[in-house]
Amino acid sequence: MRDIRKEYELAKKEYAKIGVDTDKAIETLSSIRISMHCWQGDDVRGFLSKDELSGGIQTTGNYLGRARNVNELREDIKEVLSLLPGKFKLNLHAIYLDTDEKVDLDKIEPKHYASWVNFAKENDLGLDFNPTCFSHPLASSNFTLSSSDEHIRSFWVEHCKRSRKIGEYFGKELGIPCVTNIWIPDGMKDIPYDRVSPRKRLKQSLDEILEEKIDPKYNIDCVESKVFGIGLESYTVGSNEFYLGYATKNQIGLTLDSGHFHPTEMISDKISSVLLYVPHLLLHVSRPVRWDSDHVVIFDDELNEIARSLVRSGLINKTSIGLDYFDASINRIAAWVVGIRSTQKALLKALLEPTEYLNKVEEEQNYTERMVLTEEMKAMPWGIVYDYFCFINNKPLGQEYLSEIKRYEDVVLKGRK
Repeated sequence: MRDIRKEYELAKKEYAKIGVDTDKAIETLSSIRISMHCWQGDDVRGFLSKDELSGGIQTTGNYLGRARNVNELREDIKEVLSLLPGKFKLNLHAIYLDTDEKVDLDKIEPKHYASWVNFAKENDLGLDFNPTCFSHPLASSNFTLSSSDEHIRSFWVEHCKRSRKIGEYFGKELGIPCVTNIWIPDGMKDIPYDRVSPRKRLKQSLDEILEEKIDPKYNIDCVESKVFGIGLESYTVGSNEFYLGYATKNQIGLTLDSGHFHPTEMISDKISSVLLYVPHLLLHVSRPVRWDSDHVVIFDDELNEIARSLVRSGLINKTSIGLDYFDASINRIAAWVVGIRSTQKALLKALLEPTEYLNKVEEEQNYTERMVLTEEMKAMPWGIVYDYFCFINNKPLGQEYLSEIKRYEDVVLKGRK
């Protein structure tokens, strides 16, 4: 029988030798609310319409048990939460409204999401929000906030305005700031002649959307760039340069998505730069394989570098961490749990470094000691500390959660046709 308390005490002593307080690291990790993305549970379908995905959005696979309605999605979310230590937020897209009323995206109101607030209160969750500017008839031209058609542009402006008010409602009701993130699919498949006019219209739209000031203790506004999308390979209106400039000038949050840059670019190295100029950073942690393919987040090098960038520079308090992938090729419950646990592990591993001492060593230009220490840190027993974190929260250790996922698949998911 494994004695996790004894294992932890031994690991704690090892870390104490290098000046690291494991109890404090666990306490810090407990305070970080990773935002769980609802769209992993139903392949980004939502509950507004039956239309196919469009706007550069694509999911891969058809694993059994996709959530078909709001109750099944919540059932799955509760199952995931039962397997995870720590506290969380839930990230909603506008298409996940819960109402019998027939309503379009330019008419959404807080009342259409009231049941999500109740669900969040019952499960100790914060809520984040996203306007859904894709998979809609008025997004079929691949232009929304930058459209030259004033009817289309104004429709999406109104949708985003209402999304911010819903975010404010979430923040007020739950006492946890809602991060409302704007991403649009606007762009062209082939080479455009005029690159500036759509960007001028996008700037105008954002100015109109953000005209009403909302207290950031309730709602934090963020804007998200992308390098390209399916069918939008040659030109993206909302490029990194556009949004970085806009967020800096207007002092709003900037979103960095792991899959939204060139394959050789890593967002981990951007974190310490952008937070010198913008007040808040939203991370969409994903795993691109050659492109923005939204594979399940695993404990890989880039995830570890993202965590180190936040911890070593003391930037966690200015950053919101959310996951963003939708893999339907494997069990969706497992996809959620693996991604969230991997992110927690990366954060914990970074929190278990002697950060103050290593910064001092580097300032003294003692690069030999820096290399020795950072290499030795890789073999420290951080995994035991994470297992203890699970243990004190009465959650499965190691791969123990897999048996519960298999049980849930047999009892619940196989019954969904």
